[in-house]
Amino acid sequence: MPSRLRPLSSLRNLLTSGAGGGLVLMASAALALVVANAPLADTYFAVLKAHIGPLSVLHWVNDGLMAVFFLLVGLEIKRELLDGRLRTWPDRILPGVAALGGMVVPALVYAAVNWHSPETLRGWAIPAATDIAFALGVLALLGSRVPVSLKVFLTALAIIDDLGAVLIIALFYTADLSLPMLGGAALTLAALYGLNKAGIGRLWPYLTLGAVLWVFVLLSGIHATIAGVLLALTVPLRLSAGKPDDPTSPLHRLEHAISPWTAFLILPVFGFANAGVSFANVRPAMLLDPVTLGVALGLFVGKQLGVFGFVLATVRLGWAQRPGHASWTQVYGIALLCGVGFTMSLFIGLLAFAQQPELEAETKIGVLLGSLACMAAGALVLRLAPPLRAER
Repeated sequence: MPSRLRPLSSLRNLLTSGAGGGLVLMASAALALVVANAPLADTYFAVLKAHIGPLSVLHWVNDGLMAVFFLLVGLEIKRELLDGRLRTWPDRILPGVAALGGMVVPALVYAAVNWHSPETLRGWAIPAATDIAFALGVLALLGSRVPVSLKVFLTALAIIDDLGAVLIIALFYTADLSLPMLGGAALTLAALYGLNKAGIGRLWPYLTLGAVLWVFVLLSGIHATIAGVLLALTVPLRLSAGKPDDPTSPLHRLEHAISPWTAFLILPVFGFANAGVSFANVRPAMLLDPVTLGVALGLFVGKQLGVFGFVLATVRLGWAQRPGHASWTQVYGIALLCGVGFTMSLFIGLLAFAQQPELEAETKIGVLLGSLACMAAGALVLRLAPPLRAER
């Protein structure tokens, strides 16, 4: 009976509700495309531009709600690195190398297509991201055809990939910095660190100061969502070997509290607000424009080459072992699914091409085309892949 009441671990929760959240995210993105090309299109875009206080609805979604998503990302990264599937270097090698290849090669593919244009080259990081919710949604549809080891591998890879995306956003996609606001953010972060060192286990002081931190970061020029990651790093984690769901740990409590909201509300709202592309403004030539082509090829070609190539090389060199009970064909199918970059790719695209509607539209088209191609190809490969014993 106690085991039934015990809360799910972050990883198992992501493999269950996260997959369901991915299906909801797919539906919200599809609905956005329908609405953006229906008679309600003018209302849809007008609502997104409408202001509530100092920010538009779209900015509240992308800067406010997504800060909660980044808080969850930060909590998962901290938990997995200190007390989870990535706590030792042997555990980190294969997904870490795969994530590195999955970021570097797509960025190079995009850069190769956009090398002639400094303006569009700024979007080099768009195809470097993997959307774990979408990918797990596809795996959920495939059921037991995919070994659990590959689901764990994909989740670990995506967590490291998220860490890379956070660093890219912080280092390369910031506006003019305000030193006074940065100072306020630093003082607030120091106060949060003090709470941690003092052993404060209640969550409300962290969340209260986290809201203050968000305001300072928003006004500092660094993207406001980074505040979520910084807050996550200060939330106490009580290490519990063999007991990954310690209900007394503040980090676990916060993670389990916000995970369903993120999967079933925040990400679908983000998808609905950002996936809408009016095809009335889409010219056939846009499909071959450098941004569209660079993003689509980066996701579909770059991701599979980077992830599968780096995994194959790592295993052949003897640095790590292939995921258990998985064939190379199945690993290749997972590499294809890594090219589903919907949430983070759209997010980085909005930062790279802010106030440039045509380039934003090209980014969305490229992300949708590349992600859909990877979903279809990855699902087909995994569905038709022979079991390990049948593959030589």
